[in-house]
This record gives sequence, C-alpha cells and structure tokens, in this order.
Amino acid sequence: MLAEKLKNKHLILASGSPRRQNFLRDLGLQFEIRLKEVVENYPSHLKGYEITDFLSKLKAEPFLSELKDNDVLITADTIVWLEGKAIGKPRNKRDAVKMLNNLSDKTHEVISSFCLSTNSRQIVVNDITKVRFVKLLPKEIDYYINNFKPFDKAGSYGIQEWIGYIGINKIEGSYFNVMGFPIHKFYQEMMKL
Repeated sequence: MLAEKLKNKHLILASGSPRRQNFLRDLGLQFEIRLKEVVENYPSHLKGYEITDFLSKLKAEPFLSELKDNDVLITADTIVWLEGKAIGKPRNKRDAVKMLNNLSDKTHEVISSFCLSTNSRQIVVNDITKVRFVKLLPKEIDYYINNFKPFDKAGSYGIQEWIGYIGINKIEGSYFNVMGFPIHKFYQEMMKL
C-alpha cells in the first residue's frame, strides 16, 4: 500500500542500523542506504525528545544540498532517558555493564525521533515508550553483553534480544520504538506525503 503511494519517490535511508533497514524492507519499500559521518553532539540544555529531534535533523544536514525533487531522506535517532539523563550507546563493555546496572529494577523511557527531508520541507516526529526492567543479576548482564554485544544500541540493550525476554516486565507504548524506530508514526507520515 505504502510502496504504491511512494512509487515516484526515491527514498534515502541515512542509517546503518540493521533494524531500521529491516523495518523499511518489511513495509515493502525500495530505498537506498546512504551514510555520512556526523558528530552527534547536542546542546547541553536539551532534554528528552528535544535531543533526538535535534540529532535526527543534524544527521540530515550533510545531505540537504544534494536532494533532488523526488528524494525523501530519512534520518533517525534513539536515546534511553533515565532519571533526567540521556543514555546513548556504550563505548565498551565496562560502559555497557554500568548502563544495564543503572537500568536494572527501574523504569526508563526510550525516545526515538525520525526526520523526513525533501528539497522543500522537513518534518520531525518523535515517540516515547516507557520500559521497566526487573532486577538484573550481574551474571545475567555479563552473559548478555558477552553473547549479544549490544554496543550499537542505546542503553546497551535490544528489547528483541535475550535481555528483553528475561528482563523486561512492563512496557507502555510502541515496542518497535524501543527497537529504534516508531514505525507506526513513520507509516502515517509517509502516507501523508
């Protein structure tokens, strides 16, 4: 349905995330993957969704001057928000252990934003999901990190992986948003194009 609507558009996904690429494929969309290096810094006064909105727009900037009339550029960003602080991707194993220990036995928010850019307009949409972890044992955290290597994931975890099976006991909002892309909102926005 969406593929038919977008048949005259050239979609460009500026993301190396296999999950985001699979979401678009699963919607039946044809797209090109185009990557450019972006330093993901944001002003320190930004909070919550302001961070992911800012970063998803920032990731679009290097592409804007090259967009053609039928191009639609898709950029996105996800953070974990815990106790007033943003948690991004871990730098190493020690960082990952610390992140998961901090998330253990608490509720946090996963915030994702996507930015749709054409050569005439740009829109940013975000979504927030609340996720509750049970108390994780140190050996569970260690097992997960050693076997699943979640170094490309905000908060050091993938809800769709082992840690999600055994550690998450409550979720409020979109499951797919926790995977890094609010696909239901993306579909709605693309249908409006």
